Amino acid sequence: MTIAGVTRELLVRYLDVWTPAALHSAKRVTFAYAWSAPNGVDGGTQINDQPEPHAATTEAALRGFAEFDDLLRARKLTYVVVGPDAEVGAHLQRVQADLGTSTNLAVHAVVGQPEQLLGPALTAAGSSGVPLLVYAHLAVPLDGLHRAGRPVEQIAVLPPGDWIRQRDTLHANGFALTTGVEFLAANEDACLVSLATDRANSLDAFKNALWSVDEYAGVRYRDPTDPDGHLQDISLEPHPGPLRRALLGQLDAAGPQTVTQLRHFALTETIYRASDATRVISALRHAGAVTSDAAHGRLSGDVVVARAAT
Repeated sequence: MTIAGVTRELLVRYLDVWTPAALHSAKRVTFAYAWSAPNGVDGGTQINDQPEPHAATTEAALRGFAEFDDLLRARKLTYVVVGPDAEVGAHLQRVQADLGTSTNLAVHAVVGQPEQLLGPALTAAGSSGVPLLVYAHLAVPLDGLHRAGRPVEQIAVLPPGDWIRQRDTLHANGFALTTGVEFLAANEDACLVSLATDRANSLDAFKNALWSVDEYAGVRYRDPTDPDGHLQDISLEPHPGPLRRALLGQLDAAGPQTVTQLRHFALTETIYRASDATRVISALRHAGAVTSDAAHGRLSGDVVVARAAT
């Protein structure tokens, strides 16, 4: 299995959480799938899973949406597809006809480059002011999406690059919370997958999906902020070493922190989940590397953790 298979499963798992939450919060929601190259990231390492990986991924998303037919009886989900290959949109419409989905699940396919056409396509789809999730498989990050809907989330699949610069750009564009993960395959294919959002629960759901995808042999993760570049196997319980070093570094830099602050740090500044931080803090306390004002009690959010004296 290549990187495209892992990113596809990650998207489907995240949509399983995003779709019902969005449909419960609004009567109209929009999902957009955009790509700028037929078989991968244009300008970077090609990510080939099969002759038409975008057709497979857009179909997987559509089949996921069809599972929420009961919610779509009273609400509308607009599915916008923008990319250079007309066959992807045609394939998606054939699949929709075969599935017999609700008329409230509308598919709109636009042929062309999303850098120029995604914004107009979203406007035409009526995404302004409604929950919007954009999945963008591109050579360069898209700009200006934060104003396209309310709330807006963006998952981007890009060539490996300067994540810190990209993160700063996303923050400057109005996204309060971001995370980035490098995917690396045994055949040396690589990409950077990021989520930009305003909601901590969305970030948490994305991290849960990230670590719960099937453990494909030959595909591993790397935190682009990890100075040691530690490679991580996909696992429900990821190796704690990099997070241990990151939490100790945060305590060295910022001084004593509450468990809530350290959980937030792990969620927003590493590839780990907030729950992983609690597990690592407990191990650090047991090993004597940190102290807390509740030496043996439960690590509730207001417990203060500090570096142990040396």
